[in-house]
Formats: sequence, structure tokens, C-alpha cells
Amino acid sequence: MTLATADIRRTTVAARRSSLATLESEAHRRGVSLSAMMAEAIDEKARALNAARRPRLGIARSSDGRSAAESTSEPVARPPS
Repeated sequence: MTLATADIRRTTVAARRSSLATLESEAHRRGVSLSAMMAEAIDEKARALNAARRPRLGIARSSDGRSAAESTSEPVARPPS
């Protein structure tokens, strides 16, 4: 992984010794630095968080043409008061 210097922020991380040992072992196996492994792990977590936050829009049509209100026994929303 190559990052532009302007995209990098240095920080201190507190983590469990066992977690760091796992990352150190994998870094050694890959022949990369622990810092590179931690950056990869942080990037993966950030992508997962961003994907989970993405708004989900219903733009598809049901195959039988029924609306959500027609296909459920409970009201989809309360009637306006």
C-alpha cells in the first residue's frame, strides 16, 4: 500500500498486546512494517464503517406489484393525527 505523504496522520495507538502480536506476526510474514499493517487494518475498518453508513434507498419494484402496506398485516406507518 502506498499513501501520499499528505494523506498520512501520525498518532499513538493503544491496543491489546495479543492484537499487536498478531499484526506484527503478519507484517513479518508479508515482509512489511507493523505501521503498514496497522494502516491497512484502519483503512479496512474505515471502509466498513462508511459502507454501513451509506443510505439505503429502495428503488426496486416488487415482483407481484404489491406495496409494503399491502403485503404486511401490521401498518407500515401510523395514520396522521
